[in-house]
Amino acid sequence: MNSAHLAVASPLLLMSATTVIAMLAIAIQRNHLVVAAISLIGVGASLLSLLFAASDIPQQLTSLLIFDPYSVIYVALLLCAAAFVILLSYNYLKQRHEHREEFYLLILLATTGSMVLVSSRHFMSLFLGLELLSISLYALIAYIRSETVSIEAGIKYLVLAASSSSVLLFGLALIYAESGSMDLSQFAAALNHAATFPLVAGLMLVLTGVGFKLAVVPFHLWTPDVYEGAPLPVTAFIATVSKGGMFALILRWLHPHDAALSGTLGLVLSIISIASMLTGNLLALTQTSVKRILAYSSISHMGYALVALLAGGTLGAPAATYYLAAYFATILGAFGVMTILSGSDHEAASIEDYRGLFWRRPYIAAAFTVMLLSLAGIPLTAGFLGKFYVIAAGASQSRWVLLFTLVVSSTIGLFYYLRVLAAMYAKSSDTHPSRTTLPLPATIALAVLTALIFVLGLYPTPLWNAIVSAAGKLG
Repeated sequence: MNSAHLAVASPLLLMSATTVIAMLAIAIQRNHLVVAAISLIGVGASLLSLLFAASDIPQQLTSLLIFDPYSVIYVALLLCAAAFVILLSYNYLKQRHEHREEFYLLILLATTGSMVLVSSRHFMSLFLGLELLSISLYALIAYIRSETVSIEAGIKYLVLAASSSSVLLFGLALIYAESGSMDLSQFAAALNHAATFPLVAGLMLVLTGVGFKLAVVPFHLWTPDVYEGAPLPVTAFIATVSKGGMFALILRWLHPHDAALSGTLGLVLSIISIASMLTGNLLALTQTSVKRILAYSSISHMGYALVALLAGGTLGAPAATYYLAAYFATILGAFGVMTILSGSDHEAASIEDYRGLFWRRPYIAAAFTVMLLSLAGIPLTAGFLGKFYVIAAGASQSRWVLLFTLVVSSTIGLFYYLRVLAAMYAKSSDTHPSRTTLPLPATIALAVLTALIFVLGLYPTPLWNAIVSAAGKLG
């Protein structure tokens, strides 16, 4: 390993070192603020190190990992999301009687696992990254031990995630037995040639494992229960860092091979995308919990991102990446509002908790309005431009059925977002402005995220150009 390898591996090394330092700090003396600060500084240092790593890319680190402009873009997205989750978690944990410090260790480990997924080019690194992410999530989901619903969600995720990992591992074994290689790029190239039964079966099993992590139909049944039972910051983490790492992996794996996406594999993914868009939005219509609404909404949003993946071409990968960036900022903001409004003994999860919110906390209501409008794809927001790029990518490759489904399902989605908005602006018995002091870390995070929604919606050029440049080097 030379200096260039060390430079490009520095984000992963710094995240690992931060976890060890935080662990030692806990062993010396428990201090919630100190551990949270160490975690945030470590994530920031890892993010800053990307500037130095960018001068030495592309670099292959052994046969397991590849660091290129594409990796830098996604690692930056994951680290930014992790930083916001840490900010949102501080006051949330401060109000609860749990051991708070270990929470940050699990967040750091899970983020490191997602970073490994983003940079994977080998079956071994794929599985190691996936398990590092999954095992951390088992504990994070059930972290509030005093809440029965949290323990239930953790057990459900444990059973289903372990099963999906077993299925994925069996699929990888079949692929290796047939292709003789564990390199992701060689396997993806083999998709363009005659496919044998073990290869196809292995691919279907791998897609099952991937589909579970992305929570797309028909692998979505865990999503509403886990979203509802997990602590709010963990739900935000699952919706962003967990799903983002896995989507980046399949985008790297499949995007350079448009021919494969035109065959049976493309047909299967198209059915999954259409089913996810329609099912997610239709099931969200009947929900009264904002957490469950956002859970079903996340299913449909993964379907939208799959449209860009299936479109391929020069716009496919950039459109999917920009859409995910916009979705990250929006969903983190939405859960940020819910976290700020939650108390020590309850979470603001029901629509009724938001009734008359504008009259009590107008600034918080305004921020939540921005997030909901962005999720719905209303102009001037990041969500609108994200959908615009996805539609442009699909239209460039004549994916009309997918685009028609996207438009119809987005229209359906407007209804349940408007239900929450209507409740927020409705008159209620309590119309006196709240004088409760807002937690500073979460308020800063929410303010930055709200600004990002407008920046990405009004001035996308810098990020779009960087994404296009990085995606152009995929292959």
